Amino acid sequence: MSTLRRWRRAVTTPALVVAAFAALTATAGPGSAAPLPEPRADVVRVAEFLAECPASHRLPDDPIVFPNQPGASHMHSFFGNRTTNAASTLESLQRGTSTCSPGIDLSSYWVPTLYRGDQVVEPTGTTFYYLGEGVDDATIARIKPFPPGLRVVAGNAMATGVDDPSVRSRWSCLHAGQVNPGKDFVTCPSGSMLESYLDFPQCWNGRDLDAADHRSHMAYPVAGTCPATHPVPVPKLRQVLRYPVTGDPATLRLASGRGYTMHGDFFNAWPEDELARRVRDCINPIVKCGANGTPS
Repeated sequence: MSTLRRWRRAVTTPALVVAAFAALTATAGPGSAAPLPEPRADVVRVAEFLAECPASHRLPDDPIVFPNQPGASHMHSFFGNRTTNAASTLESLQRGTSTCSPGIDLSSYWVPTLYRGDQVVEPTGTTFYYLGEGVDDATIARIKPFPPGLRVVAGNAMATGVDDPSVRSRWSCLHAGQVNPGKDFVTCPSGSMLESYLDFPQCWNGRDLDAADHRSHMAYPVAGTCPATHPVPVPKLRQVLRYPVTGDPATLRLASGRGYTMHGDFFNAWPEDELARRVRDCINPIVKCGANGTPS
């Protein structure tokens, strides 16, 4: 099974509830330790909450890479916070409003705009998953909320090809598993949609909200744990976008170039208490939650 198909299963398959604990504790004698149940192959454990954030607006701005320089970037499609522009700060985002469900998520998310020829194509499905996967269970239990104002970038607008190791995005087709995922655009059959998946780094250095290169304060885990240089595990942000596009992708392009230049930016403006609750109740105990931050 391909990586993307495993991803899709993880984000769409409801977690099953293991009820064996009640029976075990009922039959165990006083002072005896109930044996742990055997792992079940049919149980999918998912640590997750999410935000559905429709497209808000487009601007040639990037408040992370080109702060206070309006028009300095290629065109971006913004999701979530409606006020995002080149001058955005944590304080300005906190005063804004959001397209997200839940509306309390005032964070800003943005990607290079997709074009078919010269026609803009905005995604009609825009889900941002906050996950515990990618690290071992001991690390999941230690995951901390993003600090207010954290800025994170994933992917590389300057990637030179599908073999470039900085390429993090994958393209696939909704409900068309026969089409192999790729790092560049793929051909989706009629009745499907073009999907983009992008995972953000989930290990923080514990100090900096940004870096000069906008990357070195964050890292990806190695062998299921965060490296010593980036010891603080945070939720894995997974950006899943679905575009109403099928057929030959020859005329598709991103504002940044070919499909392998897909990248995403995240500027955290969640209310601290709500983000902390979701991490505590959904991520740390490995529970699948919906947009409201309660088990689904």
